[in-house]
Amino acid sequence: MPNTTSEPDDLDRLRLYAYLSAPERRTYLAVMRLFTGTLLADLGAGEVASALAAAERRGEVDEGESRMETVVDRLDQLARWGNLVPGRREPAATIAEFTRSRVRYQVSKLAMRVQRDVDDMLRVAEGAREVSRELLPAIARGLADIARTLGELDAAGRGEGPGDASGNTLRERLAQQVTTVFLQHGEFAAAVRDFYAYLGSVIARYDLGPEETSGFKHMLLEYVDLIAQDVLRHSGTIVERLGALEARRGDLLALLGTGQDAFTPNTAVLGQTELMERAPGRTPADWDGLADWFLGRPGRPSEVDELRDATSRAISALLGNVKRATGTGGVDPGRRRDLLTLAGWFDGAEPSTAHDMYAAAFGLFSARHLALAPEDGAPAPASSWAAGEGVPVEVNVRNKGERAPGGQVPRVGDDPLGRAALLEEEARRRERRSAAVGELAAASGNLAGARLSADALDLFCELLTLAGASRDAPAEQGTASDPVSGLTLVVRPRPDGAADRVGSVFGTLELHGAEVELTVAEGAR
Repeated sequence: MPNTTSEPDDLDRLRLYAYLSAPERRTYLAVMRLFTGTLLADLGAGEVASALAAAERRGEVDEGESRMETVVDRLDQLARWGNLVPGRREPAATIAEFTRSRVRYQVSKLAMRVQRDVDDMLRVAEGAREVSRELLPAIARGLADIARTLGELDAAGRGEGPGDASGNTLRERLAQQVTTVFLQHGEFAAAVRDFYAYLGSVIARYDLGPEETSGFKHMLLEYVDLIAQDVLRHSGTIVERLGALEARRGDLLALLGTGQDAFTPNTAVLGQTELMERAPGRTPADWDGLADWFLGRPGRPSEVDELRDATSRAISALLGNVKRATGTGGVDPGRRRDLLTLAGWFDGAEPSTAHDMYAAAFGLFSARHLALAPEDGAPAPASSWAAGEGVPVEVNVRNKGERAPGGQVPRVGDDPLGRAALLEEEARRRERRSAAVGELAAASGNLAGARLSADALDLFCELLTLAGASRDAPAEQGTASDPVSGLTLVVRPRPDGAADRVGSVFGTLELHGAEVELTVAEGAR
């Protein structure tokens, strides 16, 4: 589904996360948890200050954060960020009380979701997340139940069911089944992403010992293969049932948007359609996302294909890490054991022996070579920079750090002969292309009997490539046009598998299963 929000709207939404990185984030977190912990929370500064005073005594917020003026500042700042919505003032009996009364606040919907995600992130474990593999067969059964309920609704519509009450019951059951399928898929997809993210962090580690690597091998290697096998085993059934429901998608979405208790937008009221967030499975974009997870398209692989590739790479990387850590990797074993042995030698060696060992281990021997005698006045290579002669440095480099060369910028040399040669070459290229366009225009009615030149055949192949690339699937029609030459090439599929032929000086080009039509604009003839 395309993103219809503008950049200012995105910035306003991202500003909802500002309180998480503020210096007073402990106070802001306590305030937001106070608002999100109760449904329809409507709190004023006095109630928030009382709750913060208890948190201050427990040491959850800094000292002094429960003072009334501080609480008012924190609430106003959260309102400016968009996390809180200011509402009515507190009730007052007199004008003096009204002037001293405070504004009451409510939490916004997006801020509620941000705080919920923050609390979930703070509670989640950093280790591997278990993937609920039983959700895949449940999704397959749920899709079959949806198709069965659609059939029962069709029968009820023809009068073969118990009556209108049965139709309402079936629509309610259909809504439950659709919501369950999408919630199960969302949980499974999120668990797979979290698990493979943790797996990627483990693969990138090279500091694991043999025992740790062996533990990861038994815990992850077998589990990764098990997940991939389950996905591949059930994805075929799910794709088949999604394909069966594709033809009934319009009827399905129409049934989900009807009923006495349906939560549907009123298109006659401006803003309801844009502001409403439907339940999962109620829009075509939801079903497209579910189908794209299991079924790939030309140029866009599915999540199942990416899962298969990621599993293959993960298994290879894990096996490589196991071989490296255990020293059984053949010609390129791990160096951890050797480095630990060398460290032990250094620890037990005398200083003089340690210097010799360091030079021998890392190849830091003194250089021995012969060289020509230096020029008179040239510093010797062994001279220290402190004892050497000073090097003159320009004033602008020393003072300003500028390294721009001084003087005027040299003029770019003009090469009239080279320019004339390039212009002549471009003119010849245009003449050849114009001749190729005219040749294709003349042969557009009978490509099989033509004898196209090399330039004309290159232009034809260029249009044929663009027409083929414009198709999403081989069974669709592709079109490519050249606005300069006026040529238009259309490629249509041939179900009978016959071939179109194009003659040229190099032979005959046969296009099997495709029909090619070349048209020329009136101005190009």
